[in-house]
Amino acid sequence: MSANHYDKHPNALIHEKSPYLQQHAYNPVHWMPWSEVAFSKAQSEQKPIFLSIGYSTCHWCHVMERESFEDPEVAELLNDHFISIKVDREERPDIDHIYMAVCQELTGQGGWPLTILMTPDKKPFYAGTYFPKRAKWGRTGLLEVLSQIRDMWANDRQRILTSSDQITEAMQPHFQSHSKGELTEATLQQALDEFTNNYDEHHGGFGDAPKFPTPHNLVFLLRESKRTGNPDAKRMVEHTLQAMHAGGLYDHIGYGFARYSTDESWLVPHFEKMLYDNALLAFAYLEAFQETRNPLYARVAEEVFHYVERVMTSPEGGFYSAVDADSEGVEGKFYVWTLDELHSVLDPDDADLFAEVYDVTVNGNFEGASILNLTHKDLSEIAVDHGLTPEQLGEKLATLREKLFAVREQRVPPHKDDKILTSWNGLMIAALAKGAAVLQDPYYLHLAQRALDMIETRLVDEQGRLLARYRDGEANFLGYLDDYAFLAWGLHELYHASGDLQYLHRAGELIDEALALFWDDDNGGFYFYGSDAETLIARPKEIYDGAIPSGNSVMAYNLIRHLRLTGRENLEPFVERQLQAFSGQVNHYPAGFSFLLLALQLALGASQKLLLAEGDDVDAYAEMVAHVQQAYLPFSVTIYKGREQHEHLVTLAPAHADKSPVDGKSALYICQNFACQAPLTFAQIQDRLS
Repeated sequence: MSANHYDKHPNALIHEKSPYLQQHAYNPVHWMPWSEVAFSKAQSEQKPIFLSIGYSTCHWCHVMERESFEDPEVAELLNDHFISIKVDREERPDIDHIYMAVCQELTGQGGWPLTILMTPDKKPFYAGTYFPKRAKWGRTGLLEVLSQIRDMWANDRQRILTSSDQITEAMQPHFQSHSKGELTEATLQQALDEFTNNYDEHHGGFGDAPKFPTPHNLVFLLRESKRTGNPDAKRMVEHTLQAMHAGGLYDHIGYGFARYSTDESWLVPHFEKMLYDNALLAFAYLEAFQETRNPLYARVAEEVFHYVERVMTSPEGGFYSAVDADSEGVEGKFYVWTLDELHSVLDPDDADLFAEVYDVTVNGNFEGASILNLTHKDLSEIAVDHGLTPEQLGEKLATLREKLFAVREQRVPPHKDDKILTSWNGLMIAALAKGAAVLQDPYYLHLAQRALDMIETRLVDEQGRLLARYRDGEANFLGYLDDYAFLAWGLHELYHASGDLQYLHRAGELIDEALALFWDDDNGGFYFYGSDAETLIARPKEIYDGAIPSGNSVMAYNLIRHLRLTGRENLEPFVERQLQAFSGQVNHYPAGFSFLLLALQLALGASQKLLLAEGDDVDAYAEMVAHVQQAYLPFSVTIYKGREQHEHLVTLAPAHADKSPVDGKSALYICQNFACQAPLTFAQIQDRLS
């Protein structure tokens, strides 16, 4: 937003709640939000639509705004000859998914800002991403594009209309692809082979720069190592987790992970921080801690949670969406340090020690300053060199980081996108609940419960329909598949962490609602937006597990877990059809569908259930629960039969009615492939473990 915007006239975006749309509310472009008013205006004035899609923490969106959308020459051309519409991709992922697919199909690439030219009936005929005002760096200039389309619209409109019809028609199979087949053990092996072939043995991670964390890939590999005993899969996961934390991708002063690394060694991040990355990464580190008991992984997850609570938690308990990469118009300025800055804050010896450990040098490693990192640092060796034990070094560094944190807090902070998205909150609820169980810390359960309470209070309408976005007192947009899928996942994790049946019950309600709103009866799979939502030029089904897992993948996982937790046989046909619906796509490149493969691992593995029945020995029951929650049992589900919830559980999951304490003592039932072993009491479990 321009610094002197208060002496300008606002456009129609001034009434919107989206931080991204508000950033453009004082542009001289006559922006309108996506609405029937905008499309009616385009129809009545017979003008093409200039659609610009982005989000508030998008670096190149800021650049295009400064270069073009704040420019009077560009604004005049847009205002005279186009109807200009702005969309926040995080509020309207349905619109973004459709037109991003068009851009990728037409240009071979995508990204944000997404730029679409389309007819008044929403049919696209031109697509691109970032355009400079005038041609440079081999990129066509926006003025050039707009001038050409203005002239063609005036002189050869039928050609544009024909092209838009052809593009819209040609895209339909892309949105409705149903390449059937079968997902088998070979699918899992192929995915493992693809990850192995793409693995960076030197730096960890997969592929070349830029490198994205994609935590669900790591969760899949760790579970595949558990399932098959393959040590290489586990090694890739541990190496990557350690490398990401050591690099500049991780904020060593204030915690939390940045969006991605611009280089192959995880050193130089794109400094933007997203809620979903931090949720999924915390989940991955927690699973690694469960499997390895390496305390580093637990500490990283705890630090991520501390960051999210401090920076990204609303007063109501929900979680904000993102923190920008830029501050004062400069990417990374908030996060980097110079040697002089260290010496201005710390004693000389402490400054030199910190610089040695965290790679702060005279020349720097990023535009004259230094991104703090621990890459290739042996802290034990550094401790010896300084006459310290590793523990003493760790304590000293913690003290120095606190001093630097206090100073950094005085800097101009990056912009925060404070809208609350149901879907991303579902991911953080899942991670926090996982943390509560694995780390046996009830505070994380409290944070997860607060967020859920906020969603249930503010993001459910009077008809009980889940909504997608809350900000500044307003909830809006009918919830998408991701909202239902991710929140149901969070509810399953809350049930596992707490044993409270209300969460299992609510997860079942969301699954049933998702089946009613999004399920494709003809071909299987879930549409992205509901049957009660605005009709767009296509109704896509998202399946690719990119930066965020797809709603279809997470729903496959939810369906299997809920079926096993409750024994609801009516879910079985949906499980089978869900795994079959996209099998052709998945088998073509399984590594691109890693979260769906988590569901496949469950489906192909032994159907193991653990049921804990509480007896009179309350303390023993609590210890049994803690033991199960801390164990790495990724292919099991756990059912709690607490004394106060016996009847409710029998109603919700009748299959478990016969499981009871043994002679008044709490008992663990281990059931696999439709058969249960003899129950184990606490004393028997202790004997087995000793």
